[in-house]
Amino acid sequence: MKIEQLGRHILVEFYNCDKEVLNNHSEIEKHMNEAAIRSNATIVQSAFHTFNPWGVSGAVIIQESHLTIHTWPEFGYAAVDLFTCGDSVNPWIGFEYLSDSLKAEKWETSEVPRGPVDKIKAFAKEDLGEVHFKPQTDSEIAS
Repeated sequence: MKIEQLGRHILVEFYNCDKEVLNNHSEIEKHMNEAAIRSNATIVQSAFHTFNPWGVSGAVIIQESHLTIHTWPEFGYAAVDLFTCGDSVNPWIGFEYLSDSLKAEKWETSEVPRGPVDKIKAFAKEDLGEVHFKPQTDSEIAS
């Protein structure tokens, strides 16, 4: 089976992470930017915020979409989204880097195809012509 889609959206739940890392604004921003770079994404901008008494949220806007994180240091938990478009970016490389950087002991992931080309064409009010997409094979879906 082959899915024709515009992008890939990996949703990640990281558990039992290093609580000090999760509460460190500069470390989180550094790791999220590095995850984008290692994924072969082009960074446009990043914005991060520290909450009182703890926790960090932020987004790295990339030319190919975005990476976001929300941390709950008190629980050792982080929620991460890796949304990428195009053939040159691999969000799973960013996932692996973040898993190591946050020192996560456990994680759960789910990949959601974004922009399914067949639906875009079916729901369009006009002929879109050729739609460029990222093909995804069975082996990519299984990873």
